[in-house]
Amino acid sequence: MQLLGFLVFLGVAAAEDGLKGWLRYAPLTCSDRCHSNLPSGIVTFNTTTTSPVYVAGTELQNGLQGIYKKNVQVTHKKCNTASSVVVGTLDQYRQACGAVSGIPDLEEDGFWLSTKGSNVQILGQNERGALYGTFEYLSMLAQGNFSKVAYASNPSAPIRWVNQWDNMDGSIERGYGGPSIFFKNGQIVQDLTRVTEYARLLASIKINAVVINNVNANATLLSPTNLEGVARVADVFRPYGIQVGLSLNFASPQTFGGLGTFDPLDASVIEWWSNITAQVYERVPDMAGYLVKADSEGQPGPQTYNRTLADAANLFAKGVQPYGGIVMYRAFVYDHHLNETNWRDDRANAAVEFFKHLDGEFEDNVVIQIKYGPIDFQVREPVSPLFANLVNTSMAIELQVTQEYLGQQSHLVYVAPLWKEILNFDLRIDQKPSLVSDVVTGKRFKRKLGGSAAVVNVGTNSTWLGSHMSMSNLYAYGRLAWNPSDDAEEILQDWTRLTFGLNQKVLDTITRISMDSWPVYEQYSGNLGIQTLTDIIYTHYGPSPASQDNNGWGQWTRADQTSIGMDRTVSNGTRFSGQYPKEIAAMYEDVETTPEELLLWFHHVNYTHRLSSGKTVIQHFYDSHYTGAQRAQGFLDQWEALQGKVDPERYEHVRRFLDYQTGHSIIWRDAINNFYYNLSGIPDEGQRVDHHPWCIEAESMKLEGYKTYDVTPFETASGAVAIVTTSNSTAGTASTKIQFPSGTYDLAVNYYDLYGGKSQWKVYLNDRPIGQWVGNSEETLSHTPSIYLDGHSATRVKFRKIKVKRGDTLKIIGMPDGTEPAPLDYVALLPAGTLD
Repeated sequence: MQLLGFLVFLGVAAAEDGLKGWLRYAPLTCSDRCHSNLPSGIVTFNTTTTSPVYVAGTELQNGLQGIYKKNVQVTHKKCNTASSVVVGTLDQYRQACGAVSGIPDLEEDGFWLSTKGSNVQILGQNERGALYGTFEYLSMLAQGNFSKVAYASNPSAPIRWVNQWDNMDGSIERGYGGPSIFFKNGQIVQDLTRVTEYARLLASIKINAVVINNVNANATLLSPTNLEGVARVADVFRPYGIQVGLSLNFASPQTFGGLGTFDPLDASVIEWWSNITAQVYERVPDMAGYLVKADSEGQPGPQTYNRTLADAANLFAKGVQPYGGIVMYRAFVYDHHLNETNWRDDRANAAVEFFKHLDGEFEDNVVIQIKYGPIDFQVREPVSPLFANLVNTSMAIELQVTQEYLGQQSHLVYVAPLWKEILNFDLRIDQKPSLVSDVVTGKRFKRKLGGSAAVVNVGTNSTWLGSHMSMSNLYAYGRLAWNPSDDAEEILQDWTRLTFGLNQKVLDTITRISMDSWPVYEQYSGNLGIQTLTDIIYTHYGPSPASQDNNGWGQWTRADQTSIGMDRTVSNGTRFSGQYPKEIAAMYEDVETTPEELLLWFHHVNYTHRLSSGKTVIQHFYDSHYTGAQRAQGFLDQWEALQGKVDPERYEHVRRFLDYQTGHSIIWRDAINNFYYNLSGIPDEGQRVDHHPWCIEAESMKLEGYKTYDVTPFETASGAVAIVTTSNSTAGTASTKIQFPSGTYDLAVNYYDLYGGKSQWKVYLNDRPIGQWVGNSEETLSHTPSIYLDGHSATRVKFRKIKVKRGDTLKIIGMPDGTEPAPLDYVALLPAGTLD
């Protein structure tokens, strides 16, 4: 990016709450020469206030005023005004100014941006494209980039959707940023201000449709009152070039419409859906279409009547065809009552088994929406083989901005590098180059429809997603949906400059920790392709490796005392590897050619199996979890070096989250390592696992008003035991004489922060207070809270540089609150540079 030397960047701005995201238009100052490079006028070719071109003019006005304090007037339908930004469609430009030359062909939503010559030209194939070009130009200005450019930009695919999992009561399934911006108490909210702000953010990253309700849909959205509300929402999105889509509950004709059936081939059902669709389009003539989840995780679907998935999809597709709508039909269909004792059973097989034989039977406006991996948004999965098995059917890749299995925004995980690995994977269909990105965009099989959808569970929190840093994932999704070949690090750096400013140290630090974040999370959560070893039964957040097995969900590791991993080979396993094209199948079939980062996904091996490093699988587990937790500590150290270079409000927010992550990464490390050590009986060669020389167990302290408590799962407490107050109304005290050498220590306290109360703890050294805290993570962090003592609620607080003498008395007083009994696990006194 070219930064001109006549720019002078302002220092740290006033505190910000994150509401503006990357559209801050933060002030930059520049010399007279700089101002001479700024436009002195804005010309837009549409005077309708609800048109994207008119909105583009307003954005330019606000951007130039915000960034460079330059007031610029907007005029309409003039031509060749010197030193102006000219915005409109190619047709509008031709009508106002005559023929235009030198512009390559533009596809739908594409645009031409030229900063060369006396005017800046931003011309779209349609008005949406003109708005996209405007945001791209403003992004340049906001980054101090005055490069002379002239280029056309076209989308990789026509489908660039986001899916909200918002419920009618205002809650959000897997939402970590507060309640819904769309719904409350069963209806559309009255105040749609936040929806307008969301529309700006989505348009700026070239998203063209949003499904506003949960895929586990509530049929009451189809009531006349709520459809009127949907129309109001669509009116807000329309000026930003964004269409609204709706998730449907398959059983609606019966549960909401009063019919005796929801059979997709029944004439009364077909008529009922036709009438509903007419009512929707009467209110929202440009509705994008429907999203359908059926026959999965207890949701109703066509299998109730022995109908095919194509029968179901085509029912809706025929209904929306006259209106130009499409149907996104999720491939997330599987039996969640599988039998783990059956060696052949495998949830990963489901998508191909359900959909492959239907290839070519779907209407042309049906798009199969396929999760990037065959399970469920794990930290690492192979590419879904379904992408290689639908030659005659349009597809879209489903990604997840909301970090359901990846730390739920309380952990920093920049996901774009993971997405890039998926998009760049070559499936070698028919032994020809077949990048996933080319398959899903329609290029590989010459399909007109295709693209991507992402689960983006924004809420009313001013950070939108619950964490300032997680917004990088939303920004990156939009960029990659438009152009999958964009570089993940370059995307991140653009987002960083737009979000946090142009300070080089800030840029370098955020780049470094964000690019490290996914590999680090993988190291301390689950590696070698074993998936994210989180609790899949409860909140999908903290560690619980045992929950992966002995359940019907099919998200298994098959771990026993001697071995681990899913055998997905054709020769001896679930035959999943055979779902891939020949070359890829052969690679995964052989344990020697399977990439080690996916070893345990495809093969069941002994813990003593040797990797290319020479380490055994179990030693790799131990080492990786220690390395990951150690690297996570560095995120906080690097961020704290930015104090004074980031505005105080956002600096403290990110610092608090990274501080929490340092502690929870240790909880992950110890839980996973203790579980597999206990299961396998194989010791850690480094003698670290289950060996904590600086640890004082809470149950070993002198207890008054506290009692011991056996924690489940056992590995989420040191020694499997914690302490809780004997009553929910009386304080407890845990004290001990320190037996460590005199010196300066960091004092770490591991405790449990349960939902249902805000306990308070105070720490004393010889009756001198040295620290205190409140168990209020449900208000200060973003992840789903827990009502149990477990890996979700396990938390750590640290007090630095405490001077201690041997024989001093350490005392912790816990005051319970509500149903939270001030639980404690252990205390660690850590010499400088020591990670327990």
